[in-house]
Formats: sequence, C-alpha cells, structure tokens
Amino acid sequence: MNQAAEALTGPRPFDEIPRAGRMRLVRALLNPQGERVDMLTPLQNQYESCGSVVRQPLGPFRMLNLFGPDACQMVLMDRDGILSARDPWTRIMGRIFPNGLLLRDGEDHKSHRRLMHQAFRRPVLRSYLERMNPMVSSGIADWEKHSDFTAFGAVKELTLDMAASIFLGVDLGPETLRLNRAFEDMVAASMSRLRLPIPGLEFHRGLEGRKAMTRFLTDLIPVKRAGEESDMFSLLCRAEDEDGTRLSDTEIVDHLVFLMMAAHDTSTSTLSSMIYELARHPEWQERVREEATAVGRPHMEYEETEQLRSLTWVMKEVLRRYPPLPVIPRITTQDFAWGGYEIPARSMVVVSPIHTHHMAEWWTAPFQFDPERFSPERDESARHTFMWIPFGGGPHHCLGFKFAEAQTTKSACPGPRSWPGACPCSASRCRSSSFRSTS
Repeated sequence: MNQAAEALTGPRPFDEIPRAGRMRLVRALLNPQGERVDMLTPLQNQYESCGSVVRQPLGPFRMLNLFGPDACQMVLMDRDGILSARDPWTRIMGRIFPNGLLLRDGEDHKSHRRLMHQAFRRPVLRSYLERMNPMVSSGIADWEKHSDFTAFGAVKELTLDMAASIFLGVDLGPETLRLNRAFEDMVAASMSRLRLPIPGLEFHRGLEGRKAMTRFLTDLIPVKRAGEESDMFSLLCRAEDEDGTRLSDTEIVDHLVFLMMAAHDTSTSTLSSMIYELARHPEWQERVREEATAVGRPHMEYEETEQLRSLTWVMKEVLRRYPPLPVIPRITTQDFAWGGYEIPARSMVVVSPIHTHHMAEWWTAPFQFDPERFSPERDESARHTFMWIPFGGGPHHCLGFKFAEAQTTKSACPGPRSWPGACPCSASRCRSSSFRSTS
C-alpha cells in the first residue's frame, strides 16, 4: 500500500502486522544461550521475511520488532512521551539492578541524570584517565609476559580493577575475584529465563551477588560522604541539585551497582571485540601502534586519546559490529501508529542497534571490518543520525559514553606488540559479552 492510500484508509489493525514464525520462539526456548551469542541472524531473518514491523508470537503479550534507523529515532527520541524505558527494563533486570538510571522515566529520570552528570563532567573524566594510566600500563605489561592467554578473562579482570579504582576509589585486592564473580552472576541472572530464587539456579546466584554488592557498598557510604575524594562513589555521595537535594543511601547503591555493571561489562565487551578484530587484521594493528607511538609517551592526556584517529575508527567499527546494547525495548503507554499499523498501549516495542548497524541499505559491505568507513572523507554514519547507535540515543543516551570511549581507547593503545590470531572459542566469548549502557 502506498503512502497516499494509507493516508486515506488510516493505519491497519494490529492483528494484520506480519508475524514471525513460531519455530523461532521454539528454538529460542530450547537453546536460550544460542540467541545470546547470535542475536543478529534471527533479526535479519524477520526483517527479510516480514518487513520493518514484525509481531512476535507470544500469546496475549504484545511484542513487536521495529527495524531501521527511522524506527530507532522515533523510539529513542520519544518526542510524544509515550514510550516507557522503566517498564521493560524493570521486567528484564529490575530484581537484580533495581532503580538504575536506565530504569527511570520522565522527570524522575531527568532529576537523577542531572545529579549523576556531576560525576561525568570533562574535568572529572580527565582525572579518571590519570588513574587509568598506570593500571593499564601494568595490566598490559602482565599480558605481554604470556605467549598465550584468554583475552576475555584478562580484559575482564583489568576493567574490574579500573572500575574499583575509578568508581569506588578502593583497591579491591583479594576482593577482586569475589566481586568479579558477583558481577558475572548478576549479569547472567538479569537474562535468565527461569527466574526462581532456588539455590543452585542462575537467578538465585544473581540475587546473592546483588546482596553481596549492596552490603559492600553500603558499609562505605559514611566514609565517602564525609571525605573529599574524587572517585565516582564519593562524587555521587556529595552530589546536590539546585535545591540542595542529595541521593539517599539506597539510591547511591542502586546507581553505583548499575554504573559499575554497565561500565565494566561494556568495556570488557568492546575491548575483547577490538582484540579479536585486531588479531584478524594485523595491518590495522600496525596503524594503531604507529599512531600511538607518535604521541611520544606512554601516559596520554584525555584530549590526546580523542586525537587517535585510526584507533577511534577501529573502536567505532567494533561498536558497529558488536554494539554493547544489541536491542533496546520500550513499552507503549498509549495507542499510536507506526509503519502503517496500529500499535496499542501496553505493547513492547523493540529496536535493534545490532540490526541497524548491519543494514545493507545504509552501510557499504556491512559485514566487512572497515574502520575507514568512519573517516571524515567517508563517514557513512552521517547518512542518518540514528544509524550508528551503540550507546542508544535521545533522553536515555548513555551518560557514560565519553568515559567508555576514553577507557577503551586508552586500554587498547598501544597494546601488546602483537595480537596473534584469536581462536574461535575466544572470539565467541568476546562477542557474546555484549550488554548494556548507562542511560
């Protein structure tokens, strides 16, 4: 139906939206880990067979996938204020990561975001990088001692150490392994299909990890409130809005646990994927190394990391191929129309950065690793404001994206002298670690 005919007849009923095959749902239920590793293929199949608006076969529960950068822009900008981020994310991870910034809407979200922005201002980011420098140098020096090691595990340990120092202002020491395990359990539990607090189950381990993190952080709050330190924990404890309102102890813990999870998991995912791609493309290793060497010193200033053009292109291309937030859900608060169809209130609509980032209509050879597509001469991402959205967009655009970029570029540069070809199993672990942003 052309646009003129649609204007005359109005949007078609919800029941006429093309529906994805039921076998996809059966396969997902039988092999949930499979869809965690490869989220792109099922989305491509739906788009190719059904179009840009696809209904999911979930019985009375209404869920749709909306494809393309226009849909991403509509959902993420939410100019009419009819799409809730809190409702779907609370269903997905509210028992493990309650009341994080991503799980808030409207004025509540705005007020908390303003308070938290104080921990992400440019001068503060500069101080974070100064703390990162010696930790990155020490971590990479340790990697170079080993002829063979698993990148995912090594990166995860390094990013957790950095998160503890920058976010908490503490040296975890022997606590590192315990908290690392707690984070792993919490992230896994947030994606569990069987959400029962039964000992031995994945979800129960996540709940226990949450309790451990809450106790650990709550005990530190009085010291952080009274001190004058500049780590993120201390800044959140002392943050005030224009009326002098501060975050409560519970709010501080909720935000900090979510921030640490998002930053730690996102950086691990991106760095692991960068190592994977640089291992496969030694010519880009050399370009990145030469660029970093030209700086002339091992510890870079914050502004210098922004000037590493080749490394920035590599990072952007990795974020395109393996976005930390592969899909983004919202729940409608009232009826509206999109793509020629009626979409009722209380429907879950999902946009997919990972699919948008691989649309041949927008990207040249989208499955090819091509960092130069982000060079000023080409800049394919400029074709549409919402065709490259690894950190989301709109009011919930990731608050910590500049921190993530600085941490990633610093940690990947200059890097060990070589990244020999990564084995397939390690590469799979790198790609499957994608998760969330701090919105």
